[in-house]
Order: sequence, then C-alpha cells, then structure tokens
Amino acid sequence: MFDPGKTDINLPYGPKGRPPSRQGFYARRLAHAAAVLGRLGLDAGTRAFKAARDFLFSLSGQLLILTLVFVMIVEVVIVIPRMAADQEDWLTDRVRSAEIASQAVDTAAANNVSRATSFQLLRSAGVLYLRLQGGGRVYQLHPLSDLQIPDEVLDLRDSHKDLRHDLAYLWAPWNTLMAKPDRLIHLIAKPRVRSGDMIEIVVRAQPLKTYLKSSLLGMLRMSLSISLAAGILVFAALSAFIVRPIQKLTDGIAAFRTNPEDPSAAPKPTTRRDEIGHIERELASMQEQVRQALRSRARLAALGQAVSKINHDLRNMLTAAQMASDRLATSADPAVAKALPRLERALDRALSLAQNVLTYGKSDERAPEIQIVKLRELAEAAAEDAGLGVTAQATESVRFAARIPRGFHLEGDPEQLHRLLVNLMRNARQAIELQPNRKSRGRVTLTAIKTAQDVVIIVADNGPGIPERARDKLFQPFSSSATPGGSGLGLAISRELAQLHGGDVRLVQTGPEGTTFEIRLPLKG
Repeated sequence: MFDPGKTDINLPYGPKGRPPSRQGFYARRLAHAAAVLGRLGLDAGTRAFKAARDFLFSLSGQLLILTLVFVMIVEVVIVIPRMAADQEDWLTDRVRSAEIASQAVDTAAANNVSRATSFQLLRSAGVLYLRLQGGGRVYQLHPLSDLQIPDEVLDLRDSHKDLRHDLAYLWAPWNTLMAKPDRLIHLIAKPRVRSGDMIEIVVRAQPLKTYLKSSLLGMLRMSLSISLAAGILVFAALSAFIVRPIQKLTDGIAAFRTNPEDPSAAPKPTTRRDEIGHIERELASMQEQVRQALRSRARLAALGQAVSKINHDLRNMLTAAQMASDRLATSADPAVAKALPRLERALDRALSLAQNVLTYGKSDERAPEIQIVKLRELAEAAAEDAGLGVTAQATESVRFAARIPRGFHLEGDPEQLHRLLVNLMRNARQAIELQPNRKSRGRVTLTAIKTAQDVVIIVADNGPGIPERARDKLFQPFSSSATPGGSGLGLAISRELAQLHGGDVRLVQTGPEGTTFEIRLPLKG
C-alpha cells in the first residue's frame, strides 16, 4: 500500500541514465491508489452485504419486513377504494354539469337550439355528447359530426348493485389510468338536478386520467407518510418491548454456556409481568439450579477421587479381616462361634458397600454391548448371585420364581442386565430377611412380557414394602436405602443401566403386601 510518509524523493533512472517523466510516476501512484481504494470499497461492500443479510435473517429484520408488508397492505386498502370514489365523483360532476347545460333546451323555442349553441353548452359542461330522456321525451344536444360514441357503457346506476359490479367499480380507475390518451367514456346515470329517467353523456378520458394521477400522488404522499410513521412507531415499540429483551436473553444464554459457573454472567430478571418477564425469571432460576448442580457435581467429583484412592486399601483390609474370620470358624470358643455370623455379615456388607461405591464412582458406564440374551438363564443366574433360592430344594430364606414364556429373549448387554437384576433382587431379599416376626417364606417373582414397542420385566416381592420417607428419593444415590447397612446405590445403578439401554426402572407399587418394580426396555429391532 502506498504510504506518503515513506515516499522516496529520489526518482529512479531509466536505462539510458535519464530520469523518468513525472507524469508517468504520478500515473502509477494514482493507479496504485485507485486499486487500494477499490479493494477497500470491495471489503466495505462485502461487510455491508453480510451485515444486511444477518439483519434480514434476524428477528429485527423479519419484524421490519412484516412492518413494511403491513404498511403496503394498508396502502392498498386505502388507495383502491379511494381511487374508485374519486373517479365516481369526477364523473358525477360531469353528469351534473351536463344536466345544468340541458336546461337551456327547455328555454329554447320549440325545445330546439342551434348547433353552435349545442357546441357551446357541451364545452361548458365538459362533455362531447348529451342525451336526456324522461316523461316520454328525449332531449339531445348535437354532437360533433365525427364523434364515434363507444359501445362500452359505464352505468353509474349499477355501480353498487352486487359483488360483480363492486369489483368493476374498484377496477374502473385503474382501467382509466392504463387507457390510451384518446379514449372516450360513454356514461349513463340517473338525473339529480332535473327530472328525467336517464341522462347519457360522452366524455374524454384524458382529463379524468390527469385528475386520477394527481389524486393518486396526493393520497400516496399522505397515506405513506401516515403508514410509515405508524410502522416506525410499531417497529420501535416491538423492538423495545420484545426484540431487545429476547436478544438480551440470547446473550445471557450464550454467556452462561461459555462460563456457567460465573454468577455475573446471568442476566438480571426484570419486573415485567408478561410472558417475557416470566421467561426471564424462569431462565434465571434454571441457571441458578444448573450452577448449584455443577458446584455439587464438582464437590462430588472431588469426593469421589478421594474415596477411590482409599477404597482400594479399604477393600484389602476388609478382605484380610474376612480371611481372619474364616480362621475363627474353627475356634471352639462358644462366644466366638456366637459372634462370628454377625462379624461375617458386617464384613460382607462392608465389602458390598466398597464395591458399589467403586462401581458408581466411575465417570461413565460403558456403552452396552448388545447381544441376544435368554432371559430365564440370565434371571436365574442373577437370583443366585442375589442370594435367592432358585430350586425347590434350596435352603435360602427367600425363594425365586420366574414367570417367563418359553424361549423368551431380548436384546441387551448381558453383564449390565445381570447387575440390574441382581441389585433389585438383593434389595428385595435384604428387606424380607430384616422383616421382624415374619412367619411365611419370602418370595421374589420375575415376570416378563413383550408389548409392541417394549420388553417389560416386573420384579415383585412379598416383603414389608418401602418406607414412605424413602420413596421420594428412591433413585437418588446414598439416600434411598431402606435397609440397615445399605449403601443406597443399588437402585441408582439399576436406573442408570436401564437408561443406557434406552429404558427406565420405576416403582409400580409398594405396601405391606410387598413391592413391585418395573423395568421397561425398548425393542431393538
């Protein structure tokens, strides 16, 4: 780019040692400056085009376009009937002038006027032909010798007779504006100034055309001024009360997405009582809830990292304690033999809690590896791992019953579905075993059905039911355990595994007669 501050005043010399002409030097500089200005203009035009395009596709641009469309509609609604009325008024004036001129016939001897007088009367009325009919008589002023009366007749008596005549009435002025300069209008009307049945005149269209053009320009100036002023006011009001608040909300959402933990990025809700004010308050509330959830998640993540570091060592210590309890099983001391089952149950619960915490503490479960799974085999294996009696000869305190059609299968991850069922069945067994003064044997029943869209697995028990205080937070981790020593993670893990398959787990019913959970998984194909 040319910089006047860095111009070298020493001109280069040509091949023969002569300096080039100053005219050529300045011509090159001017060409360079023109090129620079052209590039700048092109860049400015590109930026202006982009800004205009973005504006047109924005809410403000669409609102402006709608405002202009409404202004044009208002113009059409105003101008079309006004033009038709102006033409009718102009033609009516000519009819009235012709009626006044026709009165000269009454004063003439024998109702007869000379040709010269006829021309003068016609000229004063602004018409080319006049014919009046009434009372069984016809009065006529002599037309010009070369006048050709048009066959097309405009009858003012029928201008508002029906819809067809109304449309013709509205179209008539535009037909006049588009007509040739030598067009004649053949008009019939009912006399008003004098008696008679019908008055018939012929006028030139050019004076009417000039009048309509003047009237149209005047109306356009006035109506456009009023419509544009009203449109600008409406546009400004809508922009101030709707568009700008929405833009503010959009900017607040974008800022929140960039840094959701920054409280200063949240827009301050206004005191508006309309829908936009409601949106502002709901958005602010939602952002605060998300912010709190993120803070809680960050604290839980930090806690999870700390727990995962100590959990491994804790499991090793518990395993060592379990091995030591196995050695105590050979002790002949009655006190040891009495306390040993309690010690083993405590160690089992501690190991289960450590394993559940490690499992739930994973950042994400892996995606399911979908396979065709035979549900009966999967359910019986899960029942055994949950400590249920699967066979009729089983000695466990809680029996398992399967109501699964022969050959029933589903598509899912076998390992994840196994864990899901184990968690539900283990919870049911623990609740039954801890029920005081129980006389009947516990039972956990699994029922499976298929619908048009889902596989439904129902796990029901005859236990004591879930306490009411635990139902509201049933699927929240660390908060829903209804059994002493429970981790409160089994149902949370079960729901997460079901949701990974696109389904869910829900509590169907619970009470003194037992508890029923429903697993609903979508059919894969």
